[in-house]
Amino acid sequence: MHPAEIASKHPDKPAYIIAETGQVTTFKQLNDLSNQGAQLFRKLGLQRGDHVAMMLENHPAMLQICLAAQRSGLHFTAISYRLQEEEVEYIVTDCQAKVFITSRAQQAVVEKVSLDHCEKAYMLDGIVAGFESWEDAIAAMPAEQIADESTGSQMLYSSGTTGRPKGVLKPLPEGKFGETEGPNLFELLYGATEGSIYLSPAPLYHAAPLTFTMGFLAMGVTVIVMQHFEAEASLAAIEKYRVTHSQWVPTMFIRMLKLDEDVRHKYDVSSLECAIHAAAPCPIPVKEQMIEWWGPVIHEYYAGSEGNGFVAINSEEWLQHKGSVGRSLTAVLHIVGEDGEEVASGESGTIYFEGGGDFEYFNDKEKTAESRHPQGWSTLGDVGYVDAEGYLYLTDRKSFMIISGGVNIYPQETENLLVTHPKVMDVAVFGVPNAEFGEEVKAVVQPKHWEDAGPELEAELIDFCREQISHIKCPRTVDFEQELPRHPTGKLYKRLLRDRYWEGHKTHLL
Repeated sequence: MHPAEIASKHPDKPAYIIAETGQVTTFKQLNDLSNQGAQLFRKLGLQRGDHVAMMLENHPAMLQICLAAQRSGLHFTAISYRLQEEEVEYIVTDCQAKVFITSRAQQAVVEKVSLDHCEKAYMLDGIVAGFESWEDAIAAMPAEQIADESTGSQMLYSSGTTGRPKGVLKPLPEGKFGETEGPNLFELLYGATEGSIYLSPAPLYHAAPLTFTMGFLAMGVTVIVMQHFEAEASLAAIEKYRVTHSQWVPTMFIRMLKLDEDVRHKYDVSSLECAIHAAAPCPIPVKEQMIEWWGPVIHEYYAGSEGNGFVAINSEEWLQHKGSVGRSLTAVLHIVGEDGEEVASGESGTIYFEGGGDFEYFNDKEKTAESRHPQGWSTLGDVGYVDAEGYLYLTDRKSFMIISGGVNIYPQETENLLVTHPKVMDVAVFGVPNAEFGEEVKAVVQPKHWEDAGPELEAELIDFCREQISHIKCPRTVDFEQELPRHPTGKLYKRLLRDRYWEGHKTHLL
């Protein structure tokens, strides 16, 4: 629906509520403030296809700004507030942002960023040198729709787990802004209605949380936004707001499952009708426990910011195909071997999509070309296989493969096993130098209790693996860290760990 239509029907209905503070933004406020933002963008001379960028925490104004850009036909780039100034400057420059918006909370980083190429820089909650007040700027604008509304789109950057992040550029949608034809994904797959309540516990600068949150808002659904994920607080929010729909990553499931039993069962989660998860493979025992706890409301999907395909599975299907991420709904799947030819059912290869949607990596023709098969299909760089019924199973990312003595090892299976150990909170598995075999398997573990770290736990974890999987896949050594560099969206910055072990080795491949 068009924001004005929702605002007219339900002016006082909460569009979103900040879970930690209870701050409410109504649908009328969201419509008015996004109109003022769109008016400001036009006053600054921005036209359809131009770019804006923002670096914000889950700020109450963030969704207003995104909607203002969307209804102005702009590409909008949300940047992680966990990045350093060089990384932020690279993205702002690379995406060719004409306007940059941030908050006072990000001052320590953004005041070191060169924004000379931006036409305007705004700050929320106060200003510092080089920035103007966003609140003051939009307050001077009328809360009326711009005359030339059209649909813009997010252009987000990868999290940069294996190098420089890349911007994913998709063609801007055609047609009038706010017009939809027939039921959408949230209705068809997830049973959402205007009366649903959606919980978003992840950072909104990431593709899935932002896409789903804005999609639910476009239906007139109230969204509960958590400023930071915390396991028990998430359960409390489900109970307090009678949440019906939510989206998670496996790391969040693991953190909730590792809460003490009495804490886990203290909260009423019976209102949940649909709990969606994606972003990383979910260990089978973790998903089994979540279905047992929350019921058959767990839905999984596999997709990327690139929008070139969408694979989905519900709880009932998953219980019959454990470990699968589902069947493709929007594109034809192709599993391709090293020779570029398709492999047989059950054999692993690179996953390609055909006909699912066009995209390119902004300012990077080489990376765009690398993502294409000679047939024109596109890939996200993941490896997997399809069973006889068409269900897709993920193996790992191709770039994470370990080659030890000529044998290809995908560390995801080992990670999925180790994280189920009761003394493990988080784990990363990757290849490190070995003079004889080239690489060997290394595990870096974040123990549930730091006092457990040491040789005894190392031996216990290696034995745990050797009892259940092939010895070649098991870590030869285990190191311990108090916290792993994991993105709140569930992605692990393996490069930051792996680089330590490869420093000075010319054979290190990212």
